[in-house]
Amino acid sequence: MQAWFARQYGGPEVLRLEETPMPIPARNQLLVRVHATSVSSGDRRVRSCDLPPGTKLLGRLALGWNGPRQPILGTEYSGVVEAVGAEVSSFKVGDPVYAFPGGKMGAHAQYVLVNETGPVAHLPGGLNFHQAAALCFGGTTAIHFLRKANLLSGESVFVLGGSGAVGLAMVQLARHRGAHVTATTSAANGVLLLAHGTDVVIDYRTTDVTTLSERFDIIADCVGALNFPQAQNLLKPNGRYLAIAGALREMLGALRKGKNNTSMIAGPAGELATDIRELGRLAASGLFRPHIDKVFAFGDMPLAHAYVDTGRKRGSVIIDVGQ
Repeated sequence: MQAWFARQYGGPEVLRLEETPMPIPARNQLLVRVHATSVSSGDRRVRSCDLPPGTKLLGRLALGWNGPRQPILGTEYSGVVEAVGAEVSSFKVGDPVYAFPGGKMGAHAQYVLVNETGPVAHLPGGLNFHQAAALCFGGTTAIHFLRKANLLSGESVFVLGGSGAVGLAMVQLARHRGAHVTATTSAANGVLLLAHGTDVVIDYRTTDVTTLSERFDIIADCVGALNFPQAQNLLKPNGRYLAIAGALREMLGALRKGKNNTSMIAGPAGELATDIRELGRLAASGLFRPHIDKVFAFGDMPLAHAYVDTGRKRGSVIIDVGQ
């Protein structure tokens, strides 16, 4: 089979399409023939080793010192079950599925192995392979942080960076839980956010959000636009600042309360199989749909990475593996 490898850190030019042995499923595994995958901000960070301030040393120790220890990137995919191990009972050959290897990556390949009880689920009704391949990166992050924040119906949520995969998922899932949602983006993306359930859209290029008079129960900062001290004047008493794009400073700062009992929530998002299945349920019900910005052919993986590097993607960038 073919897979894209990043054997050293750098720009999109480090990616190489190589032949690699076909994986063989163990007794409890599925072999999935990939139809679509995504190029996420997480893939870009790992490929370039562009890590948040204060985490680069730890990041290299975790990811690989001179290049990614897992050279096949890709955090999410959809496809069809090609083969199953002898003990697999929940899936059969021919089943359409979607999966979220997350930090383990490996999805930028024609075939992927996944454990039957792992982060994999049947394709939701009404979704195509492209949409299913974009469900999990933003969706699991939004679910994780809203759960940690204990979002209640009727509360107000301010999403900073509402047009990315995480931001659009945060908007939809917060709205589904009964929140009033305000979000920032550029003027060109305002219609997109309104279509996905945002109540109020603010153009960050013309408005300094730190001067807003409104106060919010939750600030979901998907892009590192603020820090916890700056967020104090925008939070209600007992408000929560979600440092989704936070660095080591935010992780350590989350141990301390702010004024009026405000709190900061930081750290990596969980990758729970239950959350992946919940996203499928919400998608099948029409309550959550990822936005597909661009679709690239499998052979154009470096071009997709280059586009993500621009920082201008809206929602998800999809790779059509062409099978």
